[in-house]
Amino acid sequence: MSTNAAELYKRIEDDQSFSQILFRQALQDPEGAMKAICVLGDELGLPVTPEEVKEHLSSLDDDQTKQWLIKARGGL
Repeated sequence: MSTNAAELYKRIEDDQSFSQILFRQALQDPEGAMKAICVLGDELGLPVTPEEVKEHLSSLDDDQTKQWLIKARGGL
């Protein structure tokens, strides 16, 4: 598992407004949300691939993330 993906997830999770923006985008355009996550990672010096993000999210064991994944299943 990528430590960048874990750190990036933590930063996204800590920023409620960004979390909500990504959630809404994932509902409408899951692939676009994944691209946005990867771009944000690059901007923050935490580069990740879509596969690393998916792997990290699948490793989490919390209900909020699982619900997010169910709703955004298409691209995440």
